[in-house]
Amino acid sequence: MSTAYTIVTLVTAFFTGSAAVFYLIGHEYPKAQADMKRIPRRFVPVLGSLLAAGTIGLLAGFAVPLLGTLAAAGLFLYFTGALVAHLRVGSRNLVGWAIFYVTVITDLAINVLHHH
Repeated sequence: MSTAYTIVTLVTAFFTGSAAVFYLIGHEYPKAQADMKRIPRRFVPVLGSLLAAGTIGLLAGFAVPLLGTLAAAGLFLYFTGALVAHLRVGSRNLVGWAIFYVTVITDLAINVLHHH
């Protein structure tokens, strides 16, 4: 198994898993982000669950490579949606989003190159 694949996947899983925890425990930051993007707060746990599922899928990809690739693709779509949500309300504070997006895109690319 490639060292780069392992490191990128673990870093991505750490980022998305940490975000999932914050969303699922009811931390104020995700609620404030939902308010800013005019997303109903009832969707915050749903978004956290999607992040958690993506994280689990990335880690499962070590055993079943297709799951890792599909999880990375799902997270790519998730963060593409997050960009749309930011732009829809005129938010230009995209540094946090960009860190997640670049990490997820890198993971998707390395998954495809490593497994396919």
